[in-house]
Amino acid sequence: MAVRHPIAEANEESPFGTLSADEFYARHGVAHSSEHITNARGLKLFTQWWKPLPPTETIGLVAVVHGYTGESSWFVQSTSILFAQSGFAVCAIDHQGHGFSDGLDGLIHHIPDLNPVVDDCIQFFDKFRETHAPNLPAFLYAESLGGAITLYITLRQKSAWDGLILNGAMCGISAKFKPPWPLEHLLFIVAAVIPTWRVVPTRGSLLDVSFKEEWKRKLAVASPRRIVARPRAATALEMLRACGDLQRRFEEVDVPLLIVHGGGDVVCDPGCVEELHRRAASRDKTLKIYPEMWHQIVGESEENVNLVFGDMVEWLKTRAESAKSGGGVGRAAGEGGA
Repeated sequence: MAVRHPIAEANEESPFGTLSADEFYARHGVAHSSEHITNARGLKLFTQWWKPLPPTETIGLVAVVHGYTGESSWFVQSTSILFAQSGFAVCAIDHQGHGFSDGLDGLIHHIPDLNPVVDDCIQFFDKFRETHAPNLPAFLYAESLGGAITLYITLRQKSAWDGLILNGAMCGISAKFKPPWPLEHLLFIVAAVIPTWRVVPTRGSLLDVSFKEEWKRKLAVASPRRIVARPRAATALEMLRACGDLQRRFEEVDVPLLIVHGGGDVVCDPGCVEELHRRAASRDKTLKIYPEMWHQIVGESEENVNLVFGDMVEWLKTRAESAKSGGGVGRAAGEGGA
């Protein structure tokens, strides 16, 4: 399906290019709202949503989950706008310590336990669905660490979602980017003693190996809420733990799946999503590995971005229309993968 991702209108300083946010929304035919919610731990979390304006009909819901050091208001917002102008009510939340949300103990990018973050997403997404799209097919879209979070969501909420798109999902951290030996094997000691210490070295800059287009790398740095720093010990340990736990549970995954991944991703191992695709119980599952593309597919050339996100929009629309006509997208006979 031919689409033009809104990131094409961004520049090095703003995802909205030369327009204001409101002008950008109007240009793309979407309405936008936001609010802070308070979670069970007393943290104020930023949430926002985008809905198509008439005459575009709302045909489904997409809940968006960003990755580590990400936020819902920068690159991910451009993708949310794309889904909204394609006919979906789209909602997103900033995880604790990310974007406009409070951090645990006031710390940035600190997630020593993924379970409360999964709780936050479920709490917000369920309320949004009840309020804005109670009778529409509902999908999850996730990037990087968000992939692990959404897999946990679907494992907890069996049969509640009509599909999941994983983009560069963190089902396993590439050996090329893990902390060097022996720190990886001693990380549990460091995390127990000084959990918030930014001690974990990685093999290179995350930005340098994520965004292929240089101007998009500059745009990533331009976000006033993005801090480039080493992962905290407890956070790094939790990521490794979550990957191992999910890999042991791949057979439990039975949500309809579209997995897209860059073949040149050196952050999140493509081999792990290939294993997920092979072992998942989902009857409707598609794997698309795009040769030579990097971790952040939105950071590729305009042509490649439009190709990959066009595949996503087509997948969403096909399943939303099937659900509307009573086709039972969630348990339809599946596609293969290549």
